[in-house]
Amino acid sequence: MVGAAALLSEAFLRVFGPASNLRIWRAPGRVNLIGEHTDYNLGFVLPMALELACYAATAPRSDDRLRVFSENYGEAREWPVGRLAAARPAGHWSDYLLGVARELVRAGYEVRPANLLVWSTVPPGSGLSSSAALEVSVALALLDGRPIAPLELVQLCRRAENDFVGAPCGIMDQYVAVFGQKGAAIRIDCRSLEHQPIELPAGIAVLAVNTMVKHELGHSSYPERVAQCRQAAARLGVESLRDVTLEMLEKARAELPDVVYRRARHVVTENLRVEQFMKACAEGDLATMGRLLVASHKSLRDDYEVSCDELDFLVETALGIEGVLGGRMTGGGFGGCTVNLLEAGAEDCFHREISEAYRRRFGRDCQIYPCVPAAGAGQL
Repeated sequence: MVGAAALLSEAFLRVFGPASNLRIWRAPGRVNLIGEHTDYNLGFVLPMALELACYAATAPRSDDRLRVFSENYGEAREWPVGRLAAARPAGHWSDYLLGVARELVRAGYEVRPANLLVWSTVPPGSGLSSSAALEVSVALALLDGRPIAPLELVQLCRRAENDFVGAPCGIMDQYVAVFGQKGAAIRIDCRSLEHQPIELPAGIAVLAVNTMVKHELGHSSYPERVAQCRQAAARLGVESLRDVTLEMLEKARAELPDVVYRRARHVVTENLRVEQFMKACAEGDLATMGRLLVASHKSLRDDYEVSCDELDFLVETALGIEGVLGGRMTGGGFGGCTVNLLEAGAEDCFHREISEAYRRRFGRDCQIYPCVPAAGAGQL
């Protein structure tokens, strides 16, 4: 944290000049252990916040402008604060930030003239929630210490992504960015918006492996999956697939188009896997935890059809490495990361073998991140 603060301060000085009242805010990325594509179906998820994070450094300006610089992209954007409520998306990275500013104004929070520098260590397109980390850190920076209820912050940032950016995501990413807990994953009920901490058993390690690809198919297919789930819920006469049991689904199978049935089957079985994973955690049943991750991946690959060659290769290869208990794709899909559960002490072997195998198969390097549960958003 101290290192990040020093880096942000130096970068802010370089871009904007001296600032006597500089403040820095942080919001984490996340890895979702299990419960994929269930959040927008009002189901259950089990993510944990990461040390990988987005940082936002801010200081007041003397004019009427909000000026933003991205250290990652090396680009600046600015807008008059009086026009933020009427802002429109431009298909640019700054839409995430501008959407948050607009939602703050529309919710009755004054956005004051400021210089804002953002820098993120969450790799974009990785499935580790770089967008929510940006949204939450920027919202806190623009509020600059003014109080906001944590759940309001979550919902405001989700609206920015849904309504301004146009991504129909569920609430998981923004929720864990705010409510993440050091030392624990959190099980989120995406209907009640309640959560509980889930401590992982001793003797394990969690590693994410980034394919370093994001297939364009994912841009259109994510909204398509959301629509297919809504179609299934409507056909079954329920508010969401959260309310569907396997028995109900199987009884209605003949009435559903096959693709809609398979989308629903993934969501229904994935909600069950979240509950089973929690039970295995409590019992220290590492073998069952690993098996559930693999079952989740197969369901995402075959029923939900959001995997890709790179993700499948990483999961299959990981299962042949000593000390690996299980793995699956994590995030929206069509690229991004896998999440892998290992016996503690197997990390070096895993790192070496998965890296070499991926390089041989695809001719490029993957990236590997240790995943340790971190705290939610706040001021440095």
